[in-house]
Amino acid sequence: MHAYATQLINFLAAVLLLLSFAMLSQRRVLSLIHLYTLQGVALVLANLILAWVSGDSHLYVSAGLTLVLKVGVVPWILYRLVRRLDVQADVEPLINIPTTLLIGIVLVIIAFNVAAPISQLATSVARGTLGIALACVLLSFMAMITRAKAIPQVLGFLSMENGLFFAATAATNGMPMIVELGIGLDVLIGILILGVFMFQIREQFDSLDIHHLEKLKDE
Repeated sequence: MHAYATQLINFLAAVLLLLSFAMLSQRRVLSLIHLYTLQGVALVLANLILAWVSGDSHLYVSAGLTLVLKVGVVPWILYRLVRRLDVQADVEPLINIPTTLLIGIVLVIIAFNVAAPISQLATSVARGTLGIALACVLLSFMAMITRAKAIPQVLGFLSMENGLFFAATAATNGMPMIVELGIGLDVLIGILILGVFMFQIREQFDSLDIHHLEKLKDE
């Protein structure tokens, strides 16, 4: 049973890594939201498998919260923002896609080397996926800093939070419930605040390119 569960979790971790690479190379805002939603689905399935293997009931609640927030509420808010702001055009990366993917491969190698000694100390059946979780965090961080528009940067931040969430699950069979509730609430509030922030940028500059904010500094 544990062997099959470990294989399934390893498969979901690989899917999560592929989705992170896809987000790194994606140019369409709506496609980025779709990929983020699929990341949430992978996290839900991983939590359900860990709950089934470990018998820890709080992981079922964690899977439910992830399903509601990361697959339901947050993507719905992002879809609404994209429609209201009418920003379905191509994303403009600061670095060309082939170079970005090459740097991403280097980050994955670094993540596996860093996580190797740490995973030996972990007690979870998913400890072998810790390197992948760290790689997802680094790839999402890169996706966030190589985009010039606000919404792709927000999606990069949310994807990075997914990687951190999966890393906690892989290392310790999940975080305490009070921590998960706090993180979920923080993410939801953060999305609402960022939505207001993006509306203000659009109203002032008729664009979501954050480079326009440099005008405020100059003034």
